[in-house]
Amino acid sequence: MTIGRLNHVGVATPSIENSIKLYRDMLGVSSIETPFDLPAQGVRVCFVNLPNSQIELIEPLGEDSPIHGFLAKNPKGGQHHICFEVEDIVAARDEMRARGATILGTGEPRIGAHGTPIIFLHPKDMGGVLIELMETPDH
Repeated sequence: MTIGRLNHVGVATPSIENSIKLYRDMLGVSSIETPFDLPAQGVRVCFVNLPNSQIELIEPLGEDSPIHGFLAKNPKGGQHHICFEVEDIVAARDEMRARGATILGTGEPRIGAHGTPIIFLHPKDMGGVLIELMETPDH
């Protein structure tokens, strides 16, 4: 398995609305999607479209959101994860396990914010970076 292109950088934020203002007003981004809730993952998400990738803004949704822990350590928010595309998420998961990577959660792919299967790789095995692998929609 070889990772594909960078799909997005996940940025945790205490306020998607304030982050939208930053990307729109300070950085001049004109293509920002409507925020939406992902209750199964405990997050509210908004994609900021860039010419070569996306920024995924992630805000906690509910008291059990996994983003609360990140924001407790980083109250203003910050880079949460990076996401790379793969052709086959199950094959990628199995290969990463064989190489010694820890798959977070149950280890089974789940549907992510793009509506495609995803897994997360533990930062302790990835140089301190939380890595998301996302199956590309055309596979």
